[in-house]
Amino acid sequence: MTAILLDGKAVAARTEAELSERVRKIKAQSGQTPILATILVGDDPASATYVKMKGNACRRVGMESVAVELPASTTTEELLTTITDLNNNPDVHGILLQHPVPSQIDERACFDAIALEKDVDGVTCLGFGRMAMGEPAYGCATPQGIMRLLQAYDIPISGKHAVVVGRSPILGKPMAMMLLGKDATVTICHSRTRDLPSLVAQADILVGAVGKPEFIKAEWIKDGAVVVDAGYHPGGIGDIELAPLVDRVAAYTPVPGGVGPMTINTLIQQSVMSAEKTLA
Repeated sequence: MTAILLDGKAVAARTEAELSERVRKIKAQSGQTPILATILVGDDPASATYVKMKGNACRRVGMESVAVELPASTTTEELLTTITDLNNNPDVHGILLQHPVPSQIDERACFDAIALEKDVDGVTCLGFGRMAMGEPAYGCATPQGIMRLLQAYDIPISGKHAVVVGRSPILGKPMAMMLLGKDATVTICHSRTRDLPSLVAQADILVGAVGKPEFIKAEWIKDGAVVVDAGYHPGGIGDIELAPLVDRVAAYTPVPGGVGPMTINTLIQQSVMSAEKTLA
């Protein structure tokens, strides 16, 4: 069996060309440039790299990125004030609060302070609830990126058994709701699930989002499955043992180059959508 490589990098590149044209139209019609505000609290180098990558992606499509950098000593109240200011700034069309924030900050309270119409990363409880109920909202960027990647390669979802390994509020849970919304039968598992191998073996579509390197073993996965690895760890490995699978699954995401580019691309796409609603 020759597996389909679900190339997120290629899909993201194609989408950027389309987004560049949409941004050009926004500028022509309104005389304004779409702006994504990024908030980085503290000096975590990985977070700083991610924020820089998102800023670069903005510039590639003609958007602007406003980088707000706050010290590691920032309090919840100070961060909430910053978010409120951005909510009230009509020139800002999307707000990204880089996860994680320092431990003294109530991260959930700060996520939920982001205005729904500017929640282009899909992190608020309100946005999650609306998405789960099938109402308009920006989807959480990583699972929404995965759904777009499956769509780009015409992967059937309706009627399939999807198994999501992971239950985080910004990946596993919204992923399950999005798959359910496309008529999959969804099982949510996690690191404490009993007899996890037998459940993984039932998956027509498997999403690894547990945050542990190669936690999901290739031998658990049935032939012909669609395998999506949403993890990334040092050494370029994900949450799934991928190497033995490439000759016996129907499709799989590479690590890196699969889910990661789609996450950033979805953030930018949703920022453009937000700007269109305001400016176009």
